[in-house]
Amino acid sequence: MKTRIFEIIYMGKEGDQESTFFDRFIVTLILLNVFAIMIESFESIKLIYGHYLEIFEIFSIIIFSIEYGLRVWTSNIRFKNVSKTKAVMLYVTSPMAIIDFLAILPFYLPMLIPLDLRFLRMLRLTRLIRIAKLNRYMTSMNLLGRILKREKDLLIVTVSVMIFLIIIASTLMYYIENPVQPDAFPNIAASLWWAITTLTPIGYGNITPITLLGRIISGIVAILGIGLVALPTGIISSGFMEELREKQTNEIQKTNFCPHCGKKL
Repeated sequence: MKTRIFEIIYMGKEGDQESTFFDRFIVTLILLNVFAIMIESFESIKLIYGHYLEIFEIFSIIIFSIEYGLRVWTSNIRFKNVSKTKAVMLYVTSPMAIIDFLAILPFYLPMLIPLDLRFLRMLRLTRLIRIAKLNRYMTSMNLLGRILKREKDLLIVTVSVMIFLIIIASTLMYYIENPVQPDAFPNIAASLWWAITTLTPIGYGNITPITLLGRIISGIVAILGIGLVALPTGIISSGFMEELREKQTNEIQKTNFCPHCGKKL
């Protein structure tokens, strides 16, 4: 029974109706939870249907709690080469398990710790974490996760260069523009907002330099920003192409072997 439950909640065989139903049910429940959070922001709807929304929240928590418990219970099947205790620890510390735990934590936390009502209201916003549970059931999100993991070194370098440029630009702009615009550039921290909007293609224009040197630096930062913002896009696009090539290669290799005996054709 434990093995069968593991197959249903993790990865059932092709044509496994129970596993397919479970996946679709959880995905639907997650999407309905996100929708419920959105309609709760309408006071008129909340006044009329608030009781039903609370019942739906309790129902969702029960389902998500059972799901989390079953995944913990079957963790030793997933991690076969370690002890049961270590298997549980490996699961509960995994990224998806942490997301699952945070998705139900806001409901149970007030029962254990007395919380201020204002903090409790903010804590309920963490229910949006449930949408991250979709990663487990969406092939596209898993694909994106593999690409980000593969290209993480290049992405870290790109982001680091962007952060370095933002700090340098905001520091320079503070010393150049502060004497003539003390309200617009009161300190380096405030100048960071100008640097971010200039480096990215946003350009709100609520803070602009008026000195000649400030405008020159602003133009240089804007030009550099065009290239730097495009770099992560290119890296991720390259990762998608690499994944596509690997998938095509694997499909070609599969066709060169007999599906019954496994011998090369």
